[in-house]
Amino acid sequence: MSELDQRTPGVSNIGLPAAASAAGLSSADEWRTTFTGFSHIVLVANSDAVDIASLQAQFPQTALFVFFNKVYKVLDRPFHGHSLLISRGQPRGANIVYRGEVGEVVKFFPKEYFLGIMNIRLGPEEKLNPAADFQGAPTGHLDLVGFCSDFYTEGKTPTSGFAMALWLSDLKLPGAIVLAGFSARRSQKWRVVSAHDWSFEQTFLRLFARLGKITIHGGVALNPYIRLAQRFTEVPPAEIALAAAEVLSERLGNTDAEIDKLISLTNVIRSADNFMRRLRPKFLKRKPKGSPGE
Repeated sequence: MSELDQRTPGVSNIGLPAAASAAGLSSADEWRTTFTGFSHIVLVANSDAVDIASLQAQFPQTALFVFFNKVYKVLDRPFHGHSLLISRGQPRGANIVYRGEVGEVVKFFPKEYFLGIMNIRLGPEEKLNPAADFQGAPTGHLDLVGFCSDFYTEGKTPTSGFAMALWLSDLKLPGAIVLAGFSARRSQKWRVVSAHDWSFEQTFLRLFARLGKITIHGGVALNPYIRLAQRFTEVPPAEIALAAAEVLSERLGNTDAEIDKLISLTNVIRSADNFMRRLRPKFLKRKPKGSPGE
């Protein structure tokens, strides 16, 4: 049995929260009471790195799995485990609401396991939706405006997963906080939205993991630089960090040079693309206004 199969010491024995227990919650204290009964809070990113069946098998039945918005991109069948859905507000409200996707998303969560929806917002321009907008799904709210503003990169907005990881850590829950699939990697299926500072978030989360505040599933524990420092104790960690930064700088410089070549080679293609876009009817150019902050 792996260490993740063990119930975390200190977790409340008052029993797990009932299904639909997220309904009507709005304060940090109310949410904390709900989370206290779980041995693990597993934040599941919308990522190619997530294998739901394998992930769930590594945790006990006392774990809570937290998903984000468009879960149909990581779930292909109902999830039979304690679950919570984070739906972030945007200037027009939650995107699963204004895109009419609530039913499509909620169908993946059987009622007997589903705590409900946590509708959050992080920026003053973001809007919370009334519970009625979520078509009868049990809904609570959490207003986190300003939560990351004192340290996050200016001009950027934190992702929902990053903000929730830090907020849950601040609650000092008895259970472990685990991040699954937080790779920040671009793929054919997932884009890396430029509104977020992915490098900052990855650095911050890894530091939090080093401090033991969170656990990154399959991530930080496998860092070869840690094993390098452990193997060659005569080399100061600072020297390893400087050498790694030097190599990274050189590789980025070489990459930039190759990107410049590609930009030059694709000038004709981009000119043709821009020309075709100008020919599109105006009604096809309209996009719903909203923040990409997920």
